[in-house]
Amino acid sequence: MAAKKILIVVGDYVEDYEVMVPFQSLQMIGHTVHAVCPDKKTGEFVRTAIHDFEGDQTYSEKRGHNFTLNASFNETDHEKYDALVLPGGRAPEYIRLNKKVIEVVNHFVSHNKPIAAICHGIQLLLAAGAVKDRCCSAYPALEPDICFAGGIYANIPIDKAYVDRNLVTAPAWPAHPEWLAKFLDILGTEIKP
Repeated sequence: MAAKKILIVVGDYVEDYEVMVPFQSLQMIGHTVHAVCPDKKTGEFVRTAIHDFEGDQTYSEKRGHNFTLNASFNETDHEKYDALVLPGGRAPEYIRLNKKVIEVVNHFVSHNKPIAAICHGIQLLLAAGAVKDRCCSAYPALEPDICFAGGIYANIPIDKAYVDRNLVTAPAWPAHPEWLAKFLDILGTEIKP
């Protein structure tokens, strides 16, 4: 397996599991993974939020951990990365307003590089105009946004993932096993027993 270089774009109140699990899992497999945040540098951290499903009409939110960034957003050459991961939480809602973030997303879209977006991470793809004529999943409350942007919402169980060419999407962190497995497949990662 050739190790890949993977970029994760985050911001304060990124969903805790949705950044921690892919960050650690992809490294464990042997890939190089860099987590960056606009206006923050290597060694600084973002605060995370824990979203849970406790029987309410929507998820609950609690303060999570501090997640330390291992690369600087402004010093990272996104063109040198093979793939992109877009976690959910609150971060995508406001980092999508950063033009440089959208430039980064557009690079991966225009070069058909593998992209894994989960939950509200789809908001970055929506802001980049990247879901038109694509079928993708996200947190269910984003179905209207996907449809208004010309995409097709994949209404799948919360623990499943959907693949449309180079794009792997899922509704929320319970889908991690399938979401990451499908992302690894698109990356061409082979795990040997």
